[in-house]
Amino acid sequence: MGYLVGITVLWAFSFSLIGVYLAGQVDSYFAVMTRIALAALVFLPFLRPALLRGRQRLALLGLGAVQLGLMYIFFYQSFLLLSVPEVLLFTILTPLYITLLDDALFRRFTPFHLVTAALAVLGAAVIRYRGLDDGYWLGFLVVQGANLCFALGQVGYRRLSAGLPEALPRLAVFGWFYLGALAVAAPAFLLLGDATALPTSGVQWGVLAWLGLVASGLGYFLWNLGATRVDAGALAIMNNALVPAGLLVNLLIWNRDADLPRLALGGAIILGSLALNEWWQRRRAPLAA
Repeated sequence: MGYLVGITVLWAFSFSLIGVYLAGQVDSYFAVMTRIALAALVFLPFLRPALLRGRQRLALLGLGAVQLGLMYIFFYQSFLLLSVPEVLLFTILTPLYITLLDDALFRRFTPFHLVTAALAVLGAAVIRYRGLDDGYWLGFLVVQGANLCFALGQVGYRRLSAGLPEALPRLAVFGWFYLGALAVAAPAFLLLGDATALPTSGVQWGVLAWLGLVASGLGYFLWNLGATRVDAGALAIMNNALVPAGLLVNLLIWNRDADLPRLALGGAIILGSLALNEWWQRRRAPLAA
């Protein structure tokens, strides 16, 4: 859980950096490609190809392509179809996808995880909901594509990791994840990107370096590692913990408007769903033993 909490704080800062210094100024496809390329450069020196079989390498490549590459393509396209509040609202369904996909991949059904994930969705909705404009259904479907990609990547890594030896150093194989994402991000920039909208200041390059080396590099490695050490319910809930964390950072540092009562209420619901999930796991442990 510590990894998920730490990366939640890290990514909460990243959202504001993107909104303030990159959004609408730097081509989004270039930003995505640069972030992933920098993250890959961090992990390639540690990569030991012989530690995984061919099928396992392909699986990790595929997970990176889906969780980072395809997810970002869907996510950035959604901003062409929806307002920012609508995009944010529609991302809150990710916890439900995580619980359903996790049960499907591990061949079980855990109704209680659906309950706690639904509570996390409710908490995020309390914070984010601002009403919807007409004609948003295509945008809704695009955002759900991003949500499914992010959820499938997390759950898929949990499933893959469960079949690997515990002694296997994850740092020595995670480079495949970023190579898979880069195989999607680089062609996307070449086909869809705007080469005239590259960074023009040292600050923008510095933000991209931070996002690539730390938020994407360290962040996704530790997030996926943390995903293997908690149950599906806690993972689903933590996906929506980014909502109050991101808004709080934005409010405190950049003084953006935020509805503090809604932020407090929604955050309390999300924390309550996490506490409920932890109580259920402790109560369930003696029965499982």
